[in-house]
Amino acid sequence: MNPVLTIPAFGPVLPEIILAAGALVLVLFGALRGERPGESMNVIALALLAVAFVAVLMLPDEPVETMYGSFIVDGFAKFMKALTLVASAGGVILSMDYMRREGISRFEYPILIVLSTLGMMMVISANDLIALYLGLELLSLSSYVIAAFDRDNVRSTEAGLKYFVLGSLSSGMLLYGASLVYGFTGSVSFPAIAGILQGQVGIGAIIGIVFVSAGIAFKISAVPFHMWTPDVYEGSPTPVTAFFAAAPKMAGMAMATRVFIDAFPNIVGQWQQIIVFISIASMALGSFAAIGQRNIKRLMAYSSIGNVGYALIGLAAGTVEGIQGVGVYMAIYLAMTLGAFAVILGLRRGNVMFENVDDLSGLARTHPVMAFCLAMMMFSLAGIPPLAGFFAKFAVFNAAINANLVALAIIGVVTSVIGAYYYLRIVKVMYFDEPGAAYDSMPAGVKLVLGLSSVFVVLFGIVPAPLVAAAGAAARSLF
Repeated sequence: MNPVLTIPAFGPVLPEIILAAGALVLVLFGALRGERPGESMNVIALALLAVAFVAVLMLPDEPVETMYGSFIVDGFAKFMKALTLVASAGGVILSMDYMRREGISRFEYPILIVLSTLGMMMVISANDLIALYLGLELLSLSSYVIAAFDRDNVRSTEAGLKYFVLGSLSSGMLLYGASLVYGFTGSVSFPAIAGILQGQVGIGAIIGIVFVSAGIAFKISAVPFHMWTPDVYEGSPTPVTAFFAAAPKMAGMAMATRVFIDAFPNIVGQWQQIIVFISIASMALGSFAAIGQRNIKRLMAYSSIGNVGYALIGLAAGTVEGIQGVGVYMAIYLAMTLGAFAVILGLRRGNVMFENVDDLSGLARTHPVMAFCLAMMMFSLAGIPPLAGFFAKFAVFNAAINANLVALAIIGVVTSVIGAYYYLRIVKVMYFDEPGAAYDSMPAGVKLVLGLSSVFVVLFGIVPAPLVAAAGAAARSLF
């Protein structure tokens, strides 16, 4: 009997198809235009991201597998893809004026953003180890080039090289761990691995899980695989840093959640110890290492490391409530990060960009609205009520307590208090130090990102239900 040829259903992959086809169109359009800078490429990229966002919202909430089981779409994938697309769009908007002013507005940039976003969306929906690795490599290779995009700047090229070398090492570790998991289970499919690994598992599989965890930890810049983050954040062009701090973090946390909850749901005790250690180490380093930083981009790098640690508290709980906390935390972190970097991009006089904390001196007297918005972002990152950051940390701490991880929650509270110091120091510099010269007015796109982020951060406590309900539905779809 001849086997029946089955064609995969492409409906669940529609957002990825839109981005892939759009990237090819952008390449052709850019090749025809040559090196001439223009806003049309950025506008087309934003339109692609918007169409993909609409396509994501149209996907079914019930789990649907396609591509012979290697690709899955469910409520969790929809939620995290939506956040990723918003983050990528924010990165494009923030870059428009900056790239033009710095003379690096080349057509390749929006194409690389689109391709990187395509890799992130593939990672979020990956349902086996091979699909996960392919999506991760597409994301990583695009990111290496973006980091070194200002090719005439030594710091930028150095950042790209460091990111490439360390990223290649982490990809190798992830691939080695995946090969061990495959060797001891006989499958690369997450559901099949989950069915085989139950109860007490062999030491070989445990070592495989450790290496997979190491590769994932690098991608989300969690301790002890964080070493690339401060240098890459400082050396990359500022809009690229904003993109790195936002979009890949969404995909990285979604990847970590998908791998541990879908592939290893029956051996929580084994991987929970790894996540707890990474979480504590990230929170501690993010709180202490940022205290002495004077460069705002390096400070935000350590802040992102600490915030990943807090988000991992929800994953360590391994419950529906914990994964819901991860979703809420990452959505709020996205708004806070884009808002903070919008202000950093506004610190410009003529052709000179300022990146030190002392450059914010007296900002409240020269630019009161900008200072107020940044103060709200800092208070929110510190977890001060009634701003959105407080509810983000409350969600993951509460999930940890309900999962009997009380010590982890207590450590999270303590490190949050310590980390508040460097956030509040920025507010002190803006409101109590003597002002310097005024900065140029913000571009319209940067104002838009800052305004939307500020409204979300300030008013989230009044209307939290829609985001919390969406994150809850996303979490339940994994269990």
